[in-house]
Amino acid sequence: MSNLQLRVVSAVVLAAIALGLTWLGGLSFRLLCAAMSAVIFYEWTRMSRPVAATGLGLLPEALLLVFVGALVAGLPAAWLLPLVIALVVITAVSAQIRATTQWDASGLAYAAVSGLSLALLRDGDRSGLVAILFLFAVVWATDIFAYFVGRAVGGPKLAPSISPGKTRSGALGGAAGGVIAGLLLAAAAGAGNLGVLGLVALVLSIVSQAGDLFESWVKRRHGRKDSGVLIPGHGGVMDRVDGLVAAALALYVIGWISATADHPAQGLFPA
Repeated sequence: MSNLQLRVVSAVVLAAIALGLTWLGGLSFRLLCAAMSAVIFYEWTRMSRPVAATGLGLLPEALLLVFVGALVAGLPAAWLLPLVIALVVITAVSAQIRATTQWDASGLAYAAVSGLSLALLRDGDRSGLVAILFLFAVVWATDIFAYFVGRAVGGPKLAPSISPGKTRSGALGGAAGGVIAGLLLAAAAGAGNLGVLGLVALVLSIVSQAGDLFESWVKRRHGRKDSGVLIPGHGGVMDRVDGLVAAALALYVIGWISATADHPAQGLFPA
């Protein structure tokens, strides 16, 4: 089996699992978000911690477990957001006292915000379901179109010092594909504000590609090709969800501005 075939098979299996748990929502989806946060943090720390460093011991892992418990318990945004800030501050201050790097604090923030954004976007109603499906459509189409358009057209590199394989043509193709996929999903869901959602899809596609580049920069900063080995053909979980979690945060913020922190999807996809 070629690497492309392996990537496709892995992507289809992961997509089926994600879609199934998204459909179920509730505790099932929160468990998915919590597991994703935990694995992201694990991969981040395995990349960023020096082998011989004692660092902060198990303090960051313990703090992450506090967040995971709160997320699974379904605490509202008014509790979750201050909790994440407090946990990150504790980690950062501890690192300052111990004279270690701030990578653990950064990783905790990245992992927690990733899970929190997705969990609060899904909520428990139809609006949340449509919002997550819209997010998936935009991000997945962006990845697919960027890959194939980039290979077919080629041209100048997008960010050669960070990710040599990405091209500007691929980025434009990914953005176009993301907008089209987002609008098709929104139209199928009966959304009326397609003009606004087209603009939102464009923003999410751009943010998704920026999230991909950010994760590539983190890996290059620590001399890694992949964040892990959990997903055949893709590497680690971070390698697969880097664009998704960045776009999820962007969509959550947009929804928060449009509605509330606890029900952000209702601002974009009214029931």
